[in-house]
Amino acid sequence: MRNAFNSWDKSDSERCEYKDNCDGCLRKIECDNHYISKKELILGSNDVNLMKKLAKAGTDHRKFMRMMPVYVRITAPLYWWKEFDTYKVGTVANSCSTMHKIHAEEFTLADFSIEHLDDDRSGAVSNAEWLEYLIHHLNRDRRRFIETKDKKYWWQMIQLLPSSYNQTRNVMLNYEVLANIYHSRKNHKLDEWRDFCKWIEEKVPYSWLITEIDKEGYKIIADNGVYVKC
Repeated sequence: MRNAFNSWDKSDSERCEYKDNCDGCLRKIECDNHYISKKELILGSNDVNLMKKLAKAGTDHRKFMRMMPVYVRITAPLYWWKEFDTYKVGTVANSCSTMHKIHAEEFTLADFSIEHLDDDRSGAVSNAEWLEYLIHHLNRDRRRFIETKDKKYWWQMIQLLPSSYNQTRNVMLNYEVLANIYHSRKNHKLDEWRDFCKWIEEKVPYSWLITEIDKEGYKIIADNGVYVKC
């Protein structure tokens, strides 16, 4: 991060010596200001200000964010994964295999994202009932495949499986990718994208690098690290 200016002597971050005794730490106030608690590294104010400046300056200048990896395990419907796969550069994903393990367990409603599915059963067949009917057919073909090993029943499951089916993936990405996702998707119509962006805000360390907003609602607006209340 400091290579561009040969300013390594100005770095003031250091390893935490009070991981189990925050109250006794001489840098507790500074640590709290940066939202770090019981971490291996405490960011110094010089380094924080430089990170803010580089983050605000844009992708050409904040290369250090590409070198900050993030690992996360995500369970989401296939219709969301189709959009996530837009992000190919700087990401690696390892998924639970639908091809190999689709028949491993019986299908249930819990395997699908259906929170917005119509379930009004007062009149005609509701969409939720149609899904239950489809699950019945998926389980029928699953049993037939297990009993006969006939691949035609495997094809029935593969081609009938709706995009609301939930899949789990382990994902590796970085802060630059998260920043791209956050600013593109934080107001997306899909709940899953808004939930993902909320996770970035609340769970990713130093999320202000990504969101440009700290946990007290202040937004970075200048290269000098000045904050203004949103």
